[in-house]
Parts: sequence; structure tokens; C-alpha cells
Amino acid sequence: MAFFKKLFSAYLWGNLLAMAAVAALVLFLLWKGLALYTNHGETVDVPSLVGMQESDALYTLERLGLRGLVADSAFNKRKPTGCILDQLPAAGAKVKAGREIRLTINSAQTPTLPLPDVADNSSLREAQAKLTAMGFKLGPVEYIPGDKDWVYGVKSRGRNVYSGERVPLDVPLILQVGNTSSIEAEEEMLDSLDDIDIGDIDDETIGIDDIFDL
Repeated sequence: MAFFKKLFSAYLWGNLLAMAAVAALVLFLLWKGLALYTNHGETVDVPSLVGMQESDALYTLERLGLRGLVADSAFNKRKPTGCILDQLPAAGAKVKAGREIRLTINSAQTPTLPLPDVADNSSLREAQAKLTAMGFKLGPVEYIPGDKDWVYGVKSRGRNVYSGERVPLDVPLILQVGNTSSIEAEEEMLDSLDDIDIGDIDDETIGIDDIFDL
């Protein structure tokens, strides 16, 4: 009987209810804290930043609770210096507050790349394929005497440039290419020999004895 009295006593049940209430409160506070920490259920639409100046884009992101990071630069001569060329995530994407938005801005200077070893090392087709794949612009070919379709030199802004030299990507490169085949070269040499008049050569020859007599 004493056991049942203790089991159903108000004191025991009061303590159990108090412990349950404390546990429920702790769980509730943990859930709310976690929700606040992860911004559970709250998203922000990423704004369109392309075309904005860097300072304006960063201010816009800050007002929305987002963070902007200039992660890269590129060059577009048709766009103002310092404007946003690209963003990631793209405009319209839904992200959580505090998310980092990576920005690509327009550089003030034309990017340059080292010139590859194409002079006297490749054919016209090989050089064109390699240079265009790297992003270089090509101008009209300049033909010079030499083996047909063989690249002998590269020019930029009117002067010769060499392997390893950094060249602006927006300046067209002029390839100096040979325009004479080996057969044509032999024919030209034979033509020059045909032009020699045998009659102009003196019939008299100088012997060894004549040389010593001199």
C-alpha cells in the first residue's frame, strides 16, 4: 500500500511533470537556435548584378544579407572598366542569407599571354590552330621568300615578337609565311643559270705553269 501511495503521490508526479517541462523547453530552444543559425526555411533571391559597377553590386548584396566576392577578372573593351561581367550563382537563384556571391569584373588592362614557339617551328595551319585556341587574334598573312606555308616569324604592332614574349590578346598577330615551294626554288635557280651567256667566258684557261710564271 505504501508503494502505491508513493507512486500516485502528487509530489512524485509534480517532479515528473516539471522534468518533462524542462526537457521540452530545452528541445524547443535548441530547435529555435538551430533554425536561426541555418536560416531554416528562409531564402533570398540573388539579384542581377551584371553591368553594375563593383561598389554598387557589393552594396546591393550587403542590403540583402549576402556577401560579394570578386573572384576573377576578364577584359571586354565594349564594357566599362570595373563593371560586373558575370556572377555565380546566377540572378534569380534562391540562396540562404549570408551566401557568398562570386563576381567577375571587367579589367582595366588587356590580358596578355606568352607567345608560343611557332616561328620556324610549325606550318601555317599548325600555327593558326595553336594561336586561335589560346585566344590570340590573327591578321592577314605576310608572305615572304621561303618554304611554302612555313612560318618564319610573328609580328605584333609592326614589330617582330618572339617565343615567350607576352602579347596582348586584342592585338592581331601577323604571321610571316614562306610562299615558295621547293620545286619553284629549283626552277628559279635553273632559270638564273640559263641566263648566263657561255660566250662571255674566255676560252683561254690558265694552267698551273702559268700561275707559277706569274
